[in-house]
Amino acid sequence: MSENKNTAKKTKAMKFFRETKSEIKKVSWPSKSQLLHNTAVILAFVVIMTVILTVFDFGFEKLLSLIVG
Repeated sequence: MSENKNTAKKTKAMKFFRETKSEIKKVSWPSKSQLLHNTAVILAFVVIMTVILTVFDFGFEKLLSLIVG
C-alpha cells in the first residue's frame, strides 16, 4: 500500500513539473536591452527614494531636536 502512495506522489510531482515547464514556455521574456533598461530604471528609483528618505529623516531629526532639546 505504501508503494502505491509513493507512486502516486511521484506521478503528481512529475505532472507538476511537466505543467510548470509548459507554463514557462508561454512566458514572454524581455530582450536583453529591455532587461538592462528596466534594471537601470529600478536602480535609479531606488537611489532617488534613498536620497528623499534620507533628507526627510535628517529634517525630522532636526525638528525633533528643536522640539525636545
